[in-house]
Amino acid sequence: MEALPIPTDTFKLGFIGAGKMAESIARGIVRSGVLPPNRISTFHANPIRRQAFESFGVELLHKNGDVVEESDIVIFSVKPQVVKDVVLQLRPLLSKKKLLVSIAAGVKLKDLQEWAGNSRFIRVMPNTPSAVGEAASVMSLGVGATEQDGDLIAKLFGSVGKTWKADEKLFDAVTGVSGSGPAYIYLAIEALADGGVAAGLPRELALGLASQTVLGAASMVTITGKHPGQLKDDVTSPAGTTIAGIHELEKGGFRGILMNAVLAAAKRSREFSQSQ
Repeated sequence: MEALPIPTDTFKLGFIGAGKMAESIARGIVRSGVLPPNRISTFHANPIRRQAFESFGVELLHKNGDVVEESDIVIFSVKPQVVKDVVLQLRPLLSKKKLLVSIAAGVKLKDLQEWAGNSRFIRVMPNTPSAVGEAASVMSLGVGATEQDGDLIAKLFGSVGKTWKADEKLFDAVTGVSGSGPAYIYLAIEALADGGVAAGLPRELALGLASQTVLGAASMVTITGKHPGQLKDDVTSPAGTTIAGIHELEKGGFRGILMNAVLAAAKRSREFSQSQ
């Protein structure tokens, strides 16, 4: 069967898996007005997870098969270790009329397409800041997905942050930067706050200053478009306080440590994808 265009004004969206990431994405889609909640559905046996989705109007159905049948776009948001079983169970319902999306880390498009018997698949790698509308999401299209399909998914995930398209072979590196990257930044915020406390600041003030400083610095990079090295130079006066701090970071190998963290996470992601 030829893949038919998804009706952009009336399509329905379903989530297979109703965890925190699915909730964040669904909330963002509803909050942005991209889709009303009555055109989104999911299933979960846990009353707490059901209540989380019902609280903003998403329809809770009786089983995953009902979600697929009701939906034009199906997002698989289950854990990587169970995605194969879930896709295989639903395979009879996964016709080419439906656009399929996976956010399961480390699971390749070729495997997803084989399990589903449908190459109209798009793989997306979002990250946890989707919960506050600041996700960094990267997407790659399967062989049966159209450019229109890609634009539609970019719009959906764009409601919870920024999206990029990239070749799937780059996804392990993407995992190392944006997938695992928030954890590195949380460590940096905690360390900055601890430094503030060591210098005499009250804990609450130190944490507030550290987190707002990281947010502001990131915004300067994205909004001004300046290279971070240039922005660093802009606040580094000769023989001043900032260069003294930077000197300590360089002595400790700060940049090399961050680079190694990205490479280690990318290597681990590659190991996961090779074990599928």
